[in-house]
Amino acid sequence: MENTATQSIPKAKKVDKHPVKKVLIICARGTLEDVYAALVMANGALMEGMEAKMFFTFFGLEAIRKGQCNQLHTATVGNPAFMQSIPTIIAGLPGFEALASSMMKKEMEKLDIPCVSEFFEIIEASGGEIYACKLAADMFHLKQEDFIPEVKDIITVGDMYALAEGEGTQIVFI
Repeated sequence: MENTATQSIPKAKKVDKHPVKKVLIICARGTLEDVYAALVMANGALMEGMEAKMFFTFFGLEAIRKGQCNQLHTATVGNPAFMQSIPTIIAGLPGFEALASSMMKKEMEKLDIPCVSEFFEIIEASGGEIYACKLAADMFHLKQEDFIPEVKDIITVGDMYALAEGEGTQIVFI
């Protein structure tokens, strides 16, 4: 006798391995953890055979400025996850942010995670594209020569949305 409970379960549809064909990752913050999240997602997409485009805006521009990308810090004050273990009064002490950033970088080194500048090189070499936001660049008086060589162009928000055109595109905001 057949179980009636299993008769009502629909069969799984066969789905492409990756229905997502392209990702557009928007990074609006320049903290170490946010920039690494964007870099890991872009690199992962490229490794899975997807297109990956990155758009840095507002304080995320700090990650793509020459001389700054390897100087990023971990946010200690106002970071809800961090606040679960460290009180705000301690997290705000002078030098604590630098200590937390150093500890995070050491842990990433143990896992053989590349530094930010190397990650940008890897993403570009793998076919990923990196862009700066024109509005934010204008606000901070930045020009193409202020950015790392991997930045393909400074583009408008409209241009950024054009990058996302096509079926199977996902936009990720960090």
